[in-house]
Amino acid sequence: MTASDHSGDKATSAEVAREIAVEQAHVDLVYAELAKAQARAGLVEADGLARGRTDRTGDVRDEELTGLFERDALVFNAARRRSTLDTQYEGLVFGRLDLDHAISRQEAPPDRETRYIGRLGVRDDDYEPLVVDWRAPAAAAFYRATPVEPMDVLRRRVLRCKGPDVVGVEDDLMVAEAPDDLVVVGDGALLAALTRSRGARMRDIVATIQRHQDEAIRASARGVTEITGGPGTGKTVVALHRAAYLLYSDRRRFESGGILVVGPSAAYTAYIERVLPSLGEESVTLRSLGDIVDGVTATRLDAPEVAAVKGSTRIRRLLARAAADVPPGAPDQFRAFVNGKAVRVERAALDRIRAQVLRNHQRNLAGKAVRTALAEAAWAGVREGERAEFMDRFADHLEVETFLEQWWPQVDPREVLLWLADRDRARRHGQGVLTPAECDAFAASIDDAARSGSWSVADAALVDDLAARLGPVQEGPAEERGFYEIEELDDVSGYGVDEVRAGRQGRRPGGSPVSVTASSDPRERLLHGRVEGPGEYAHVLVDEAQDLSPMQWRMLGRRGRYSSWTVVGDAAQASWPDAEEARQAREEAFGTQERRMFHMDTNYRNAREIFDYAAKVVKAQVPDADIPQAVRETGVEPVELAVPSGQWLQAATDAVEALLAEVEGSVALVTPALHAQEVAGVSAVSDRVVVIDPMSTKGLEYDATVIVDPDRITAESPGGVRVLYVALTRAAHRMTVLRPA
Repeated sequence: MTASDHSGDKATSAEVAREIAVEQAHVDLVYAELAKAQARAGLVEADGLARGRTDRTGDVRDEELTGLFERDALVFNAARRRSTLDTQYEGLVFGRLDLDHAISRQEAPPDRETRYIGRLGVRDDDYEPLVVDWRAPAAAAFYRATPVEPMDVLRRRVLRCKGPDVVGVEDDLMVAEAPDDLVVVGDGALLAALTRSRGARMRDIVATIQRHQDEAIRASARGVTEITGGPGTGKTVVALHRAAYLLYSDRRRFESGGILVVGPSAAYTAYIERVLPSLGEESVTLRSLGDIVDGVTATRLDAPEVAAVKGSTRIRRLLARAAADVPPGAPDQFRAFVNGKAVRVERAALDRIRAQVLRNHQRNLAGKAVRTALAEAAWAGVREGERAEFMDRFADHLEVETFLEQWWPQVDPREVLLWLADRDRARRHGQGVLTPAECDAFAASIDDAARSGSWSVADAALVDDLAARLGPVQEGPAEERGFYEIEELDDVSGYGVDEVRAGRQGRRPGGSPVSVTASSDPRERLLHGRVEGPGEYAHVLVDEAQDLSPMQWRMLGRRGRYSSWTVVGDAAQASWPDAEEARQAREEAFGTQERRMFHMDTNYRNAREIFDYAAKVVKAQVPDADIPQAVRETGVEPVELAVPSGQWLQAATDAVEALLAEVEGSVALVTPALHAQEVAGVSAVSDRVVVIDPMSTKGLEYDATVIVDPDRITAESPGGVRVLYVALTRAAHRMTVLRPA
């Protein structure tokens, strides 16, 4: 959808100046009221601090507790209001509607109204609205009016501001001919916004939301809302505006329950982190896929073949067996003298105890059950004297305590994953599930994590799965949990325990994790912090959903059992190879909730020349790709250059420098791993340049890009040409492609 044309000649410079002066006068009035509101919030905060104070000592009476509660409530709400007012200083007023309500009534004379739209509502001393919050129903016409359905709107105006100063206006006319007293300025707000340069962070589009986008933003909060569309269609920013709208429309539900926003990478979260605060919302949890699980922080990506193993639900059987296994170095039999009798429980009996207990208990919550089962097995081998006396002595026996600390300790899920760096153990647990080669590749990847001290992004979902099986680590006596509260264990009963070689590290007596604040040991760095329960949210927003593996969908599903969802994606950009397996896991996460879908089919990001190049590449291998329509042309075609062997650095540097001279904003050099080290120095050319891998460009955009060795990007990427398609659609204005000579 392009900006609306209007009849007549363009406004003269004098007319534009007068229109800006008119808008400046209103904006000045709004900021004056904003200053009053800030002052009032400060007074309320000060009054709150003064409440509840008492010089009395001794017991605090009920009325004093009430005073303290009132004080805290006043201070909290006043401080939040003051913070909201402070953050809305930039671009507070961005829109104006000139309406004639007589149009829809087909009456005369005109019934005119002027309505200003902004980031939050502001009223004057008489409680008359000076600015309408963009999420309010009264603002809907700003986004939904069209020349076909004007909704009483004559003119929609976007104000471009720098701080409190109006620096420009752009108009869209919604009627065939403007009234004589209505000046129409500019070529349209959308077109003006599309030609702006890109910076290091995503900007909101609150001033230029289009009708079809607004319908998705204001859709029902219930169930699952899916937003699909090709590159550059604004899916991400529409979803973020939807999160802000949900908080506005039902703040009690979504602020208390929480909104979780999930993106593909740390680069993505850094890029979008200011969008919601700019819309007046701070109370959203923003996480990348590698940061979903508390206690795990990951940015490293596995090789495609390893990521495919870790992401498939096949790995759950291996993890179930690992969660049921004994720790490395644990004893394989129990021996002691109890009440004067030699007690011996052999390995086979210990295996039966383990299988029996794990049928009904999570491992970390089964301390009492396993102690009881061990005592019964010990008594079965003795059966002399009084049973009650034997049981009492056994329960207090020091050797029993020592044995259980080694054989059934509290286990951190991250530590169980590290056990699988042992290739023999990984092969044993993966038998019948993975091939030997897959087991070896999996074990090698965990060994890499242990040596480097860094998890991979795919590891986070494995830790979460193990945490659900094991239960939370207990610092004190473990609580029992019922059978129906246990994550399914995939038939681990009767699973044998072989000899293991590696020793356990990083634990206090009793099995609780060591708190690691700083360590040169990479393994200990991986165990830093504590893996908490998943928590639950009122709403989960997932961007780049087409890339999530089945295991990652299960990880999100644990956090969204009772949530509504907003899901954003494009199948043509998928990096996960098995779409059907991912679909099944996604459906399991959503449950039986109602679904609604919104499709975005207009590419606002890429110049037509760039997108035509990218579309041709992807359609050659993905003929059913969702190809949107680009609405803007630059007249400049992408440039292709041949690079001789060994000259990638020079070629990349020259290409970047040429683009820096042509665009005002950011330039990205997108490189496969093969050339990454060679071209890394290009980032020093300018602070407007970033060197980045193809997968990390998901959800990002730049003024210009240099694509290094596209065929190698395809070969290295888990999604093949689909990931190359992502890289080719990041540039708004210019693109250079470097190929081997």
